[in-house]
Amino acid sequence: MGKLQNIRIAVDAIVFGYKNGGLYVLLIEQQFGSSEKYWALPGGLVRDEESLSDAVIRELREETNVELTFMEQLYTFGDDINRDSRNRVVSVAYYALVDASSLEIKANTDAERVQWFKIDEIPSLAFDHNLILEKGIERLKSKLTYEPIGFDLLPEEFLFSDLENLYCTILEKEIDRRNFRKKILSYGILEQTDNFSPIKSGRPAKLFKFNKLKYSEFVEKGFHFEIRFA
Repeated sequence: MGKLQNIRIAVDAIVFGYKNGGLYVLLIEQQFGSSEKYWALPGGLVRDEESLSDAVIRELREETNVELTFMEQLYTFGDDINRDSRNRVVSVAYYALVDASSLEIKANTDAERVQWFKIDEIPSLAFDHNLILEKGIERLKSKLTYEPIGFDLLPEEFLFSDLENLYCTILEKEIDRRNFRKKILSYGILEQTDNFSPIKSGRPAKLFKFNKLKYSEFVEKGFHFEIRFA
């Protein structure tokens, strides 16, 4: 009779946030059985009685004080049997997009610190978390080019230029802004409010908000959202 499995299942959370014109990811600092400390993605082992999605939401809440109700599954990491030197661990990674300015982050449980890191200033992370983050960035860039998901990264009300700049930042390319505006507004998933930007310089600009109901209808039918670059 063959040897029984001794494999543990873990979850890791990639939480993307957008603030001050830059894309950020949420990281925690931990100590892994030695005096050396590492930055890592929030996450941990799945309990016997919980689902994968429940586990990642719990770990994120416990380690960072961030309360999310939904994260999208990204990829499973386990081909490298030595990805965790302590045990054989298979990790299921999830990712979410949030308005970073609306969250109050706080280290908890086994996390010593929690911090937003700009995406181009990521340190060397624990385990294979740099690889996991790379996969997350690839998925985010890919999805932005066929489905307008960037609204989750912005406040409830925002300038249209904020949405344009967000896309340019994440895709690392200058978009055709005239075509982008025309296409986004043609879907009816943005509503212009009666509120103006608090920025006083220049001509006052009205704020927009995202129509989630209209967006859900488009998702059910299937989006064809092609971005033109400048």
